[in-house]
Amino acid sequence: MSKPSPSPYSPRHDREIPPDRIAVVTGASRGIGAATAEALAAAGAHVILTGRTAADLEAAEDRIHRAGGTATIAPLDLIETDSIAKLATAVAERWGKLDILILNAATLGSLTPVAQIDGKEFSRVLTLNLLASQALIAGFDTLLRKSEKGRLLAFTSSVGRHPRAYWGAYGASKAALETLALAYAEEVRNVSQVKVAIVDPGATATTMRARAFPGEDPATLKPPSAVADAVVGLLERGFETGERLVL
Repeated sequence: MSKPSPSPYSPRHDREIPPDRIAVVTGASRGIGAATAEALAAAGAHVILTGRTAADLEAAEDRIHRAGGTATIAPLDLIETDSIAKLATAVAERWGKLDILILNAATLGSLTPVAQIDGKEFSRVLTLNLLASQALIAGFDTLLRKSEKGRLLAFTSSVGRHPRAYWGAYGASKAALETLALAYAEEVRNVSQVKVAIVDPGATATTMRARAFPGEDPATLKPPSAVADAVVGLLERGFETGERLVL
């Protein structure tokens, strides 16, 4: 009888991430970002946590250290013009490479009819969810190429592929992010060891989810740690560029 396939939520503990791996996780102050940073650190990576709220980043860093991992926090606003370039320069000077880039930071914006989308808010959604991701790819491209196994994971949403009423702004930003990340994947496919995957975490108990579905019982949803375990599992088993992990 063949063995059952391992759960996508469970990392392969017999094949941990090498301890010299450097990872950057955006939106790491809470939710899926924080859980992913903690899971990567538990698997052996040194994790750089970025986010706007220093206190929350410090709390995540403390949890990592108490669990025996290593981490560095980088409080910053990805919307600020030069914050990403400064972060990339700091990583280059200290480590000289980047092995894992997790594009997780995002904002929901208002759920509203397309005809009533506020232009200023839409601009902010696109700036954080899309333009900042392009700036991160541009800033870390050289460092990812210097890694023996550079990996980029872009977090998306089902509304990026399957449009839903009132989700036009957020869905458009995620559809564009997928196109951007996969275009980059094709550009580096034959000239580097960098591989790119798309991660759709699905319904997860996060603050953003609670804003979108205020009447939903979070106890009925999977926790952010389940997504984090699946991400580490994906990195540990390896993947071909362009893979989509849907949870």
